[in-house]
Amino acid sequence: MKNLLVINASPQGSASYSRQMTARFIRLWADNNPDGVVVERDLGRQPVPHVDEQWIGAAFTPEEARSPAQEAALKVSDALVAELQNATTIVIGCPMHNLSVPSTLKAYIDQVVRMGVTTKLVPDNPRSPYVGMLSDKPAYLMLVRGGYGYEPGGEYAPMNFQEPYLTAVLGMLGIWSVKTATLEYTALSSGCSDNALEETNACIDRLFD
Repeated sequence: MKNLLVINASPQGSASYSRQMTARFIRLWADNNPDGVVVERDLGRQPVPHVDEQWIGAAFTPEEARSPAQEAALKVSDALVAELQNATTIVIGCPMHNLSVPSTLKAYIDQVVRMGVTTKLVPDNPRSPYVGMLSDKPAYLMLVRGGYGYEPGGEYAPMNFQEPYLTAVLGMLGIWSVKTATLEYTALSSGCSDNALEETNACIDRLFD
């Protein structure tokens, strides 16, 4: 059965452009997969805990040797990893915060990047020092930026640590089939133009052509 995992990172509600983008993606995906299951992980409204010392000790202890306290420390991480493993498609809605991703999404990433579970270190691998342990699956990034010029070739492209970071992390997990839809200008005094919204919606629609 098809399984769509939706990860929303915006702290905003209905005013969030990235949530509007993921909502459009969900509608189109459901139309194309009427028997599919949608699982939503809302980091903006229900953030996951940050990794701490107990988590690190538990994650690097062999599973059979973990104490009850260590098992409890990894309970959230285990659930998040299972969602990723079960998903056949992933969509991430992410605004740019201070040139990168919201801290809630970073906390999620720290919870799911698990050595020996979702990735492993292979220093001599030419593509990356990490080899993902998840099966490759389509992943879609719905990215929003308050400013402009962060796209490849733009004047601020070297300051874009949002898209390259997310793409690299997905690659660490073994997910290389990544496509992106981007909306810029959303926080400028002139506002996001109708044309920009139309172009972004058309980009999302084309993902299902």
